[in-house]
Amino acid sequence: MKRIPPNRKRWRIIYQEERLVAILDYLQKARTMSVADICQRYTISRDTARRDIVKLVNQGAATRTHGGIALPDLGNKILAYRDRLQTYSEEKMRIGKKAVSYLNTDGCYFLNASTTISCMARQIDAQVSVFTQSLDVAELLSQQQNATVHLLGGKLNHENRFFFSMESARQIEQIQFDGVFLGTAAIAEDGIYYEDEEDAWISRLAAERSECTIILADHKKFDNRSRFKAFDWDTVDVLITDRTLPQPIHTLMETHGIQLILAN
Repeated sequence: MKRIPPNRKRWRIIYQEERLVAILDYLQKARTMSVADICQRYTISRDTARRDIVKLVNQGAATRTHGGIALPDLGNKILAYRDRLQTYSEEKMRIGKKAVSYLNTDGCYFLNASTTISCMARQIDAQVSVFTQSLDVAELLSQQQNATVHLLGGKLNHENRFFFSMESARQIEQIQFDGVFLGTAAIAEDGIYYEDEEDAWISRLAAERSECTIILADHKKFDNRSRFKAFDWDTVDVLITDRTLPQPIHTLMETHGIQLILAN
């Protein structure tokens, strides 16, 4: 098989993503689109059009119809496709797949509200009990017959799609988890950070009630800055990421004896 040069392959991916966004923009007006429409409008082959359809359907941005695609019949607003590309990127799916390997049958786990954690939830097919405050994680796990899902209630944070209440915090304090899997907004030399104070608090409480704290973070989180610190590095047991760490973070992990897993 002829190998595609890396740069050429990268541009193919970029062109496809731009085309998929354009398809979704058109769907917002037309509601449906056939394979022939996609081929004609974007000057691509039927095989390429079918690959585009498969990716849109797999991402949940469209539904398959006889001969084409349509907008999903949802009561709520669909996420913009650029957001979905970020949410379910290949890097995050690989991180999520690595995290799933840490689950044990009949184990009790906490998963927080995070796009990377959602990628993990999509790949769980094990007999486990999962507690979460994340609307997305609960929805994804509701499709997995083996998982028992406990959704912690409270007021919904619409932007980051998680629930919070003092009652749910007290509930977490009464549970001993076999492990917690936590996404994060930012990773710094002094610890793990979140955008919302409530999110940071719930993540910290869960980590305190767990035998093992596993952080899932793609490489971009090491360049981010966020406001609310959840805990220091001495709380972390495992970090799963997709690229080599910045040297200061790598040194900190070695100092604290944290296991590093690269999902590449």
